[in-house]
Amino acid sequence: MQVLIDIKNLHLREIVNHMSSIKNIAIIAHVDHGKTTLVDKILHHCKLFRDNKDVGELILDNNDLEKERGITIVSKNVSVKYKDTKINIIDTPGHADFGGEVERVLNMADGVLLLVDAFEGPMPQTRFVLQKALELKLKPLVVVNKVDKENCTPDQVYESVFDLMFELDAEEWQLDFPVVYGSAKNNWMSLDWKNQTTSIEPLLDAVIEHVPSPKVSEGSTQLLITSMDYSSFTGREAIGRLQRGELNQGQNVSLVKRDGSVIKSRIKELNIFDGLGKLKVDSIQAGDICSVVGLDNFEIGDTIADFENPESLPTISIDEPTMSMMFTINDSPFFGKEGKYVTSRHIKDRLEKELEKNLAMRLEDTGSADKFLVYGRGVLHLSVLIETMRREGYELQIGQPQVIIKEIDGVKCEPYENLTVDVEDETQGAVMEELGRRKGELTNMQSDGLGRTRLEYKIPARGLIGFQGEFLTMTKGTGLMSHVFEEYSPVKSEIPGRRNGVLISSEKGEAVAYALWKLQERGRMFVHPGDKLYEGMVIGIHSRDNDLVVNPIKGKQLTNVRSSGTDEAVRLVPPVLMSLEYAVEFIDDDELVEITPKALRIRKRFLVEHERKRATKTD
Repeated sequence: MQVLIDIKNLHLREIVNHMSSIKNIAIIAHVDHGKTTLVDKILHHCKLFRDNKDVGELILDNNDLEKERGITIVSKNVSVKYKDTKINIIDTPGHADFGGEVERVLNMADGVLLLVDAFEGPMPQTRFVLQKALELKLKPLVVVNKVDKENCTPDQVYESVFDLMFELDAEEWQLDFPVVYGSAKNNWMSLDWKNQTTSIEPLLDAVIEHVPSPKVSEGSTQLLITSMDYSSFTGREAIGRLQRGELNQGQNVSLVKRDGSVIKSRIKELNIFDGLGKLKVDSIQAGDICSVVGLDNFEIGDTIADFENPESLPTISIDEPTMSMMFTINDSPFFGKEGKYVTSRHIKDRLEKELEKNLAMRLEDTGSADKFLVYGRGVLHLSVLIETMRREGYELQIGQPQVIIKEIDGVKCEPYENLTVDVEDETQGAVMEELGRRKGELTNMQSDGLGRTRLEYKIPARGLIGFQGEFLTMTKGTGLMSHVFEEYSPVKSEIPGRRNGVLISSEKGEAVAYALWKLQERGRMFVHPGDKLYEGMVIGIHSRDNDLVVNPIKGKQLTNVRSSGTDEAVRLVPPVLMSLEYAVEFIDDDELVEITPKALRIRKRFLVEHERKRATKTD
């Protein structure tokens, strides 16, 4: 009996030793504060690549959309070895629209690196991610980044982070946080921002010193599935941190679903994160982050538990979506010419597949076989899904974004956002006027004394639809804007919509340069000469507030009497470049965005003019 107890104690000691050599950290910050760049430098410092290997920048932003937009969309796991300690790093997105990703993966971490820009200080998203980390009882290690910027104020930023944590009801032990200063881009970190070092070692040392090792608790196997991956060889992989017990290859386990039902399953393969890839192993000890292959029908939020005595872990709660969009099949005259997947069945299957890994998204049937209501966190969240679908070969049409109205205690409420804008002093008046028109309430105003002002607003989410484009125009591209969901509050009165009408094509054919030239005085165009058009398609923005039906394919009438000097040179203003977000935010409730793998078009819901008039009368 004594021998058995000794063996058990020895096993527990091994686990404890193993645990102390693992650190699980998540990197959280506002967008563009340098999360992915910092991970790059950590990977290089820990000699993950050969010296002569050119890996480029932003290594973890590995899908095309992330590279093009310069933002992180999906959280990533990497692992590095530093001074005999394995550090599992989770890189998270900075945009509030992908907050579902952040909330989910924080469950795997034991500590967080909170990155803050030394010039901008804490921003709305900093507040959002920090709140989530504090609720999960994680202690932040604050990294004040970009201290090499001109006019930066690292000491003030440190104070404002402390104030923010105090405001978010952080506990005393959380308020006693360590801080590291440096520049991830220039590859140095230091405990004193005036004292520049030559490497990022001070940060890694701080991680080992301040981030706690995973806690070992007694009991049977438990792993909460917090993320998933897909491999064309092994299929779907469940990713999570093993809370207690151990997992072995070939082991029989129970899969406890969100609703409490239990499915018996068997582990085919186990992988741990090693560098940028995965390493196949025979067993996993508690505290490590791993991927499990071989489970059927699992979802994020399920628990992998003991075969005989399954015990579930509390499931992941995710903030509710705040916006919805109508997805429907493409029924324009150009239907099926460019896409591979065009039927309602294809679209429905693809949306259901997305629901498996995108927890912040919802799908609702509308009673119609070819219309689907998709709920998400914001326009960016849904537009990333749409962009991914179009690149996969889908054709579809999107309706105007709508905010979700809830009834709370008998009062109709709508989502409100906390909006922060940084603008030049000369454009401040125009921005404030426009935000006032959109029912925004000014809560804070701060000038930096260098010609820029920071404005903070509480504004209905409705008021932000279509604001991004206007804001960039008003500030001549110099303004910075960010917003994050705050709360549901009583519905405000009607918010004025788009000020301008649109130019609608009356014919089907190719756009002619001469016709577009003549139409220029009527407004700004969306199309080039030679673009294929159809009746009812929106080809530009009207300079007035009404819609105008025009003929963009009419050529010049030639006569047999020609004199020199009668031909004028056709000079065309370049058309408005339309991104997906711009198109979605631009449209009115009687318009749709047609999305195909090769084109973005805006069209009227009813293509023929007399049908539009009839629909207006019935309304």
